Amino acid sequence: MRMEKNLVIVESPAKAKTIAKALGDGYLVTSSFGHIRDLSKKKLGIDLENGFTPDYVIPPDKKDLVKKLTKAAAEASVVWLASDEDREGEAIAWHLKETLNIPQEKIRRIAFHEITKNAILEAVENPRDIDMNLVMAQQARRVLDRLVGYEVSPVLWRKVKPRLSAGRVQSVALRLVVEREREILQFKPASAFRVEGLFTCPSRNTEPFKAELDTRFPTEEQAREFLLSCIGADYSVTEIEKKRGHKSPAPPFTTSTLQQEASRKLGFSVRQTMSVAQRLYESGRITYMRTDSTQLSKMALASAKKIITESFGAQYSKTRQYATRSKGAQEAHEAIRPTFMEETEIDGTPTDKKLYELIWKRAIASQMADAQTDKTQVTIGSTKTANTFVATGEVVVFDGFLKMYREGSDDDPEKNNGKASSSLPILEKGDALEARQIRAVQRFTQSPFRYTEASLVKKLEELGIGRPSTYAPTISTILERQYVMKGDRPAKTRSYVELCLEGEKVRREECRENFGEERKKLFPEDIGILVNDFLIEHFPNIVDYNFTAQVEEDFDRIASGKLVWNKMLDNFYKPFRKTLDQALETSHPGKGERLLGNDPVTGKPVTVRLGRYGAMAQLGAGDDPEKRYAGLQKGQLLESITLEEALRLFTLPREVGLYQNLPVVASTGRFGPYVKWQGKFISLPKTDDPYTITLQRSIQVIEQSLSQESKILILEFPEQDIRVLKGRYGPYISHNKKNYKIPKGTDPESLTLEDCTKIIQNKNNE
Repeated sequence: MRMEKNLVIVESPAKAKTIAKALGDGYLVTSSFGHIRDLSKKKLGIDLENGFTPDYVIPPDKKDLVKKLTKAAAEASVVWLASDEDREGEAIAWHLKETLNIPQEKIRRIAFHEITKNAILEAVENPRDIDMNLVMAQQARRVLDRLVGYEVSPVLWRKVKPRLSAGRVQSVALRLVVEREREILQFKPASAFRVEGLFTCPSRNTEPFKAELDTRFPTEEQAREFLLSCIGADYSVTEIEKKRGHKSPAPPFTTSTLQQEASRKLGFSVRQTMSVAQRLYESGRITYMRTDSTQLSKMALASAKKIITESFGAQYSKTRQYATRSKGAQEAHEAIRPTFMEETEIDGTPTDKKLYELIWKRAIASQMADAQTDKTQVTIGSTKTANTFVATGEVVVFDGFLKMYREGSDDDPEKNNGKASSSLPILEKGDALEARQIRAVQRFTQSPFRYTEASLVKKLEELGIGRPSTYAPTISTILERQYVMKGDRPAKTRSYVELCLEGEKVRREECRENFGEERKKLFPEDIGILVNDFLIEHFPNIVDYNFTAQVEEDFDRIASGKLVWNKMLDNFYKPFRKTLDQALETSHPGKGERLLGNDPVTGKPVTVRLGRYGAMAQLGAGDDPEKRYAGLQKGQLLESITLEEALRLFTLPREVGLYQNLPVVASTGRFGPYVKWQGKFISLPKTDDPYTITLQRSIQVIEQSLSQESKILILEFPEQDIRVLKGRYGPYISHNKKNYKIPKGTDPESLTLEDCTKIIQNKNNE
């Protein structure tokens, strides 16, 4: 590093590059690459006897960087600490001061919520001290999370399964997913018949419009009776109600709402959203993307007003300042917005452009006028029944913010509460109507929705659990630990009844419909369920929603100087330590074992439990020398699998037939379903089921595999299980499921068995 009077230290190289351009000559801008020290990974790293004092260490990969920064700081006249303006950034600044031994008189702490030249220069003109309250709040969070993770995880290793982990926020997130799954498993759908009429007004020559009966019937018989009562009925408009309604735009993005909306509209994972947003921030495109504030600066408000007025007219503009609802929100921050509102587009990757456009539209729309609607409700009476039909219509008379942006939603049950809604013809009270059709359709109640990443973030925020910076790593952790999986479920098919009044008869028709398709939803795995149940039983506070939310409030109080950080930890740790000791002494291993019943053919017991490689079924008692094992299929859970489903697992492996006079066997293994032929294991596509796959289809799969293999096969020595293959990075040798690089300059086609064996031996001896 060259010697400069002013040394500026930021968190990331990308941010350093952008800031260096703004500051110009006389400033050396460099990066700390995040935290330069942290708690040790090899030990607890906390002195429990002396006020929970953390033992911070410099990781090996940061030692050279620390040496360079220390030298540069010593040579500089002024050291500007320019890490992010949140608790984590404040802690990074403090760690830099302490680790680099920078004298207090040389330090200038600066922070800015956007990386623009004006914002940076203004920060330089107005430096401040390091806010130790924010540092202590971050330290309290770090120490508490280490205590929970370091102390609870070994208990899980001993009592449930090795290499498991627990965490203060991740365990609560897991509990939400597990509890939602159990709600779904326990849900019993109920049905009712919804009656809908198709009406016209002959005197006004109207187009047909729909209206729904104000009552639903629980049984088919009751629905049929109602339809029969409609024979010969006359209908008329008994009431018309008109209302002027309005819809207001959503506030500009906070971290959590950005994560939710990017998931709904762009299909981004929470981690992807934060990665792209970080990139946009560091390149100076958007304001700081870790915020729970919905406020905008006066400059941003003025820019938005100008853009809206020039683009759409003054009637579309309405300046708004939103109140931030989140507890402990940092009002000094702004909502997430473009740094320059007039930049409608940016250069960059497709994902950068998509997320920027979403942020820009949301910010602009938040400053636009309400959408105005005319809502009409028409009530239709009958001469044969006291029940009435209701038709609703809504017309947008002024689109307002809808011209720019419409907010997404996570799960939409029957829209408009199942009521028919459409554009209605002009009608007057007393108008006679004609019923073109009246029908009753069986409809079913919906089970609770499984969480998406977006809706889980929303739920955590509603409960006051976690902070903007924690949602992405929390969800990533429970996915990486395989406590939860993100996946799809195909639609199921069910029958429903439709009754239609035709003349003086009711026609009955049985129909089929698809329902329940799910995409990118969060499903708990068996190991996640076991971990959750163990924690609830032995560490109820750790997974208690109110307790976890209270902890977040305590962190906020520390940040505002109203609570001493180690006193808060002391209040937590004493009962926690007692609970920990009790769990070690009294808890029993959690394997989720269930007895499902007995096999009707053999009379042997059938059980399911967690095994070494995952959830499994066992046919036969533990001491039965002929007991059999079978892995559970994807989507099957220990607590919900039935005896019939478990017995089906033992029908594998099954011989499908013969191909070239050799048996074809379908089965499933650790890596999924497959067919086996001639000693080869060939994975089955997702669309094929090993329980039902035919010989014809199996042969197609085998031949496709052989065809692909022939394209990459150079040589083969089957007696030694050695093959020379074409690879992405050049030819290589495959032997016993291991790959060996062929030395440069060697002609792969000229290799002999002896040559291959020698290469394999040399590589194994290295």
